[in-house]
Formats: sequence, C-alpha cells, structure tokens
Amino acid sequence: MFKYEMHCHTKEISKCGAIDAVPMIDFYKSVGYTGVVITDHFFNGNTNVPQDISWSQRVDFFVRGFENAKKRGDEIGIDVFFGWEFSLNGSDFLTYGLDKQWLLEHEDCHSLEINKYCDLVHDSGGFIVHAHPFREAFYIDMIRLLPRKVDAIESFNACRSDFENKLADEYADNYSLLKIFATDNHIGHREKIAAVEISEKAASISDIIESILENNYQNTVMEL
Repeated sequence: MFKYEMHCHTKEISKCGAIDAVPMIDFYKSVGYTGVVITDHFFNGNTNVPQDISWSQRVDFFVRGFENAKKRGDEIGIDVFFGWEFSLNGSDFLTYGLDKQWLLEHEDCHSLEINKYCDLVHDSGGFIVHAHPFREAFYIDMIRLLPRKVDAIESFNACRSDFENKLADEYADNYSLLKIFATDNHIGHREKIAAVEISEKAASISDIIESILENNYQNTVMEL
C-alpha cells in the first residue's frame, strides 16, 4: 500500500505552521510515506499571504510552501501534491484537484459564500473534504455542517480529541459520506500521524481522489 498525508501545513504560508516545507517533507520521507498533500491555509484563513498586493501576486506567494515542498520531494523521492484549506470562521474545507492556474482564473474565490464556493469547486472538477468538523476553539462561534456540499469527512484528525473524531465519524456514517484520516500536521514529527493508503502509486492527486471515490483505499494511524 502507498501512504499519503492529506492535510499538512508549511511555515512559509500558514501562520500557525512551526516548520518549513523542506524539513516537513524530510519527516514524511523518514517514516515511509509515498506522498504528501500540502494544504496551507487559504486567503480567508490563518495565512501569511499579504492582502495588500494584487491577486496574481497573492497566488504566487501562496504556492511557495507547496513549491518548496515539491522541490524537496523531487530531490529525495517523495511525491508532493497541491491543495488548500478554505476557511469560514473556524469551519475548514480541504480542497483538492485544482491548481495554481485555477486560482489565477478565479479571483476573490475566497470571498464566496460557502455554498457557492463548494458549487464552483465541484463544477471545476474539485473534491472537498470537511476538515475536523466538530473542532471547538474560543474563536469558533458555531459548528457548521454541509453534508450536501462536501465529498468526504475528515473522520480522524491526529491533532483533535477522541471526542471530536468520534462525532466526525458518526456524522459521516449518518450521511453516508466518505471518510479520510489525516494528520493536520503543523510541526513535523508527531507521536501520532494518519494517512490514506491506496494500492497503486498515484501519479497525481486525481489518482488519490479516484481511489477514494471508488472506495479502493484504507485509512491508517501510525504511532511513532
């Protein structure tokens, strides 16, 4: 089986990131992962991207974490794919299957109402996972659930409590939604990490998405 991290941040772009892209990729290589999806916080989240520059400049800035990770991955033999984490007042949605060019062509997409954003992503062939849907924090005023607008639920997040993960798992079951496990890694080495495993090596993130949609995958947790 080929192991992929589906939720990972870089210090270059995510304000809450504690480790740069290169050592993050080195870490995943050291624990036997085949690939990593970089999902830095988007313009409406906890990002380092300046707001007082043009849209194209913002996009160029935003992809730096991914590009640094991809370069390192190419050097040491681990695949790195691109995604992002769209946010709405603490509700977060991992977006896969779209690229930098798509962002350049959809100026201010971060300002869309969440239902319209999901529709736009799906119309463009993207895939949306609701990350840690039952996360609680002082800055989160409500828990938002969009079962008709997402493709899957992050039913296990290695950074969240057992209680929150249990609720996420039950939510996915109640709506017959697909489940993925992920780490939500901001720091590199952790005592517990998670992955999506597929039976054939992915040439692109689309291969991972296809395996998930076909239910030809498994979720796993590793204790380090």
